[in-house]
Amino acid sequence: MTLKMETQSVRPLTVGVLALQGAFEAHAKALTALGVTAKLVRTTAELEGLDGLIIPGGESTTFLKFLERGGFLDALQRFVETTPTFGTCAGAILLAKNVENPAQRSLAALDITVERNAYGRQIDSTILSAPTELKGGPLEMVFIRAPRITRTGKTVETLASRDGFPVLVREGHLLAATFHPELSGDLRVHQLFLDLIRERVQSKA
Repeated sequence: MTLKMETQSVRPLTVGVLALQGAFEAHAKALTALGVTAKLVRTTAELEGLDGLIIPGGESTTFLKFLERGGFLDALQRFVETTPTFGTCAGAILLAKNVENPAQRSLAALDITVERNAYGRQIDSTILSAPTELKGGPLEMVFIRAPRITRTGKTVETLASRDGFPVLVREGHLLAATFHPELSGDLRVHQLFLDLIRERVQSKA
C-alpha cells in the first residue's frame, strides 16, 4: 500500500487550462515550469482525463456566452463537482455560489459570494505584496478589474486577504483567487494548486 501511494504521488499530472479567453498561455507556462503537462481546453471532450483545471481571468459574462454553447457549461459544472479546479479573477466569479453587481449565472460550486468589478475599472488595477498563509514570505498579487469576495462559507479557508477581504480561498478540491498569479514570477499559488491535486489523487489511491 505504501509503495502504491508513493507511485501515485509522483506520477505526472495533466492539468487543463480553459482556453476560451484570458491569460491562459501564462497559466500554461507556469504549470510547465513546475513540471506538469499543461493542456489547453476548448471543448467538453478535452476535459476527459484531466487531473485538474484552471479557469483563468477575463470577462465572466463573455465566458458564459462561450460556455452556454453545446452544453459546455453543464459539462464543466459536473467536472468541478469532483475534480480540482482553480479559478482566478473571472474564474473565481464562475466558481462562486453567489455573484453580485450584477447577479449572473455561475457554476455555483464554491461557497463564496463575489462582487464583480469591486475595485473599479482597468485604471484602478494594482500590484500588491502582502503576507499570506503560504510559506516563503510576502506574495506579489496582481489585481486587474478584480472582484471582491464578500462572504465565505463555514468550510472555506482564507489563505490571503486584501483590506480585510479574502483574495485567495480554498474549499476542499476548489481554489480561487481574485488576483492573477500567472502574471507574477512567483509560482507558489500554482504549486499550491498542484499540491491540492496530488492530495486528491492520493486520497483516491
